Amino acid sequence: MVVYLKGDLEEPSGLDSLTPRQIVAELDKHVVGQAAAKRAVAVAVRNRVRRQKLPPDMAQDVMPKNIIMIGSTGVGKTEIARRLARLSSSPFLKVEASKFTEVGYVGRDVESMIRDLAEIAVDLVREEKIAEIEDKAAQNVEERILDMLLPPSKPASVSFDSSIDQIEDTPTAAQETYNRTREKLRQQLREGRLESRIVELEVRERNFPSFEIITNQGVEEMDVNLKDMMPGLFGGKTKVRKMTVGEAMDYLMSEEEQKLIDMEAVARVALERVESSGIIFLDEIDKVAGREGGHGPDVSREGVQRDILPIVEGTTVNTKYGMVRTDHILFIAAGAFHVSKPSDLIPELQGRFPIRVELQPLTIEDFKRILTEPKNALIKQYKALLETEGIQLDVTDDAIDELANFAFKVNETTEDIGARRLHTILEKVLDDISFEGPDLTEKHQVIDAAYVQRMLTDIVKNEDLSRYIL
Repeated sequence: MVVYLKGDLEEPSGLDSLTPRQIVAELDKHVVGQAAAKRAVAVAVRNRVRRQKLPPDMAQDVMPKNIIMIGSTGVGKTEIARRLARLSSSPFLKVEASKFTEVGYVGRDVESMIRDLAEIAVDLVREEKIAEIEDKAAQNVEERILDMLLPPSKPASVSFDSSIDQIEDTPTAAQETYNRTREKLRQQLREGRLESRIVELEVRERNFPSFEIITNQGVEEMDVNLKDMMPGLFGGKTKVRKMTVGEAMDYLMSEEEQKLIDMEAVARVALERVESSGIIFLDEIDKVAGREGGHGPDVSREGVQRDILPIVEGTTVNTKYGMVRTDHILFIAAGAFHVSKPSDLIPELQGRFPIRVELQPLTIEDFKRILTEPKNALIKQYKALLETEGIQLDVTDDAIDELANFAFKVNETTEDIGARRLHTILEKVLDDISFEGPDLTEKHQVIDAAYVQRMLTDIVKNEDLSRYIL
């Protein structure tokens, strides 16, 4: 799964301007506890900023301090990575190690993670360039729409009399009328009063053939080469379509963006950003940590590790935007390591992850904080959802204590899934209110400890039932 989330911080924007302490403070707004993991991530990210300020000959020898996060599911490993992505203006990719297979087997090869990261970086830089040229593009679109609504008048005709010095410009009044009409239409367009008017627009047909060619570099490499070599075959024709002014503006906006943005420059900047500040979160690394048994479904585990090794050590990967060196990409690996342990990884790969951080199991107090403290805590989410239908949800302190106790108890007696247990418990507790919400006459609903016990006690007592429901 590829995840890229652009940051929208209240104060500093981008990790480059944040100190380790500020990075931890931002993570604290969304992730409860796990101070050691937050510190390790903050230091590793800050070291990359420090490296970029070194002389080039020294900077190339400073390797990233890759991290392995060790902890059971639901304790915050992925959430820390997700929130780090929100803070970062760097290309960020989250990918599961278990989706890769050894070269020679059917499945994705490990180099595809670098190609995905390059795609993310190109999208990121392109969005930044779009923001820079947005005003000019909007101005061009406005002029083109006005030309459709009110075609330009013919050039002024000039008549000559017997005196060569006298030139009479006859249609001045008509030109002034045209200009006034155009400005009036411009005002209406900006006010949105012309959105539904129909215009005719010449659009480019996009009839791409539906076939795939499998190559060592992946499908996308062949795809771009075909379109570059035969542009007339793939989308070279145009046709006239009728559409509303609103639809025409959207189409023309994308067309203007393509004209104004130099994609070669975008790709060049994107690849530089991948090489200098890319971050890859490699989840479920423990799923490929088992040693070879020589048979059975785990036959490619150690092979995947061997394939990941050169990517982490530093190699050159071919993408459709150019070659990418992986020497200074930061890798953050994570896994529960219930069955295996970090020492089960091949020694060479262990050496490339010098920082080990163990995330602590969640306590009852942690569950209480998760329910209430984060910026968009679970209780706040449910209140906001029900408030859309006029229902005022009041969750008392003793109810929060009871929810945390139940979550901790079920995690102890069944499978420990960490904070994810709160989602299942809250859904069960609020099931009646969520279902009957639109029809409720009493819009003020109070959730107290007695209500929580009434909804959950029978299920928690029956251990077999709780395995399926909670």
